[in-house]
Amino acid sequence: MMRRKLVAGNWKMNGNRAALAELNGIAAAASANPAVDVAVAVPFTLIERAAERVPGLAIGAQDVHDADKGAHTGCTSAAQVREAGAVFTIVGHSERRGDQHETSHDAWAKSAAAHRNGLTVILCCGETEAERDAGRAERVVQAQVEKSLPDDADGSWLTLAYEPRWAIGTGRTPTMDEIASIHAIARAKMRQMIGDRADGVRILYGGSVTGDNAAAILSLDNVDGALVGGASLTATKFVPIITAAAAL
Repeated sequence: MMRRKLVAGNWKMNGNRAALAELNGIAAAASANPAVDVAVAVPFTLIERAAERVPGLAIGAQDVHDADKGAHTGCTSAAQVREAGAVFTIVGHSERRGDQHETSHDAWAKSAAAHRNGLTVILCCGETEAERDAGRAERVVQAQVEKSLPDDADGSWLTLAYEPRWAIGTGRTPTMDEIASIHAIARAKMRQMIGDRADGVRILYGGSVTGDNAAAILSLDNVDGALVGGASLTATKFVPIITAAAAL
């Protein structure tokens, strides 16, 4: 099945009003490469400004709470980020699994909440360096997909992202064979769970993606795009990844 490439940026806890000027170049690249879907997840404080600045670009949140409202100090609901202008959210990011001790069940519940409130979802999975070194990477990813993927998941609203935690922001990248292997395993696990619908779900690779390695990574089987961290903070670094995706 042919799946459109998706290049999604994740600004993490970076950016301010001045940084939003970078979205102009990113939006221009998205318009110039209509065969590729482009999205950027900005901090909560910038969602509304970003959505107003580049209305043709998909702006998202980096997380949501699994409840629609309530006594959850410091949290933000899917309904709130949608009202601010977000059209998607990331859930289960490895930095939240590690730093905030979120579980696969949390990612499952947040995915459901986002879908319930009209957001599309980028659901993340991936192993730690210790888990890979112990030969457990495949089992860890399979277990995370099994426990995180909603029963009604399909490609119309959910994208999976594989991000080896040890490759994020380190400049280290798995071999092409390692990336292809995990993506194939994730696809197979989704097929076990949701059948043929799995073939419509995009799987992104995340972890030190740059303009230099994007073409090689994005040409692999079952790699349907990239979830980009640091390189998405500037148009200069992000646009070459979009261009590489468009050339495939």
